[in-house]
Amino acid sequence: MVTRRTDPEAGRSALAAWAVGPEAPRAVLAPAVRHTLELFAEEFPGGAVELRVPPFAAVQAITGTRHTRGTPPAVVETDAGTWLGLVSGELTWGDAVDEGRVRASGERSDLSELLPLTGPRRTVRTAREQAADGEDGEQEPR
Repeated sequence: MVTRRTDPEAGRSALAAWAVGPEAPRAVLAPAVRHTLELFAEEFPGGAVELRVPPFAAVQAITGTRHTRGTPPAVVETDAGTWLGLVSGELTWGDAVDEGRVRASGERSDLSELLPLTGPRRTVRTAREQAADGEDGEQEPR
């Protein structure tokens, strides 16, 4: 079981803010990343893979060999923008790996079958649709 440290509503709000402004400040990125890492760990519980998104958070997930000290058997590390792109479906695992945006080593470190996550994908899509509707409503008639 994952211990939630991020208020789910604050996490969703931060993710929505990132969706409409990907160059978001740290105050937006931190709760968005923590929230989505917590969701991932809830969806895929375990301790075989450590997911790291420095400097914001790290979680252990995916069933398999659990480690308690030292370097885990599998590590996935990426930056905040890449992680949020992966969990929202904006970026595929293969593209992120090919572009060098993800460092993954060890057994079970290929997350291609586990991403994107449904909740974050929906949050991002809805935020972008609402932003587009707002922009359309602000245009003057021709």
